[in-house]
Amino acid sequence: TVAFVSRLRSTQTESRPETKSTAEMAKAAQAFEAIFLRQMIASMRQSSLAEGLLQSSSGDQFRAMADARLADDMAAKGGLGIADMLLSQWSKQP
Repeated sequence: TVAFVSRLRSTQTESRPETKSTAEMAKAAQAFEAIFLRQMIASMRQSSLAEGLLQSSSGDQFRAMADARLADDMAAKGGLGIADMLLSQWSKQP
């Protein structure tokens, strides 16, 4: 989200070690959100509504790759805001 990007940009003016630490935290928070979204999408796919669609091993593999890409893109754009919340919480830690 915009808040996440502006918070990340504001850290670029800090000292070099602190900027790296904040950038690493932001990357980790975004990666966590992507993993969470992948799991959520996979759970939705396992619902009874998804039965019968692309029922083959190659179809399952393609769907898993597409879902992973979707989750990564959603997390990069702010997704559910989990990365923002994690970064906010981590920045409060001493």
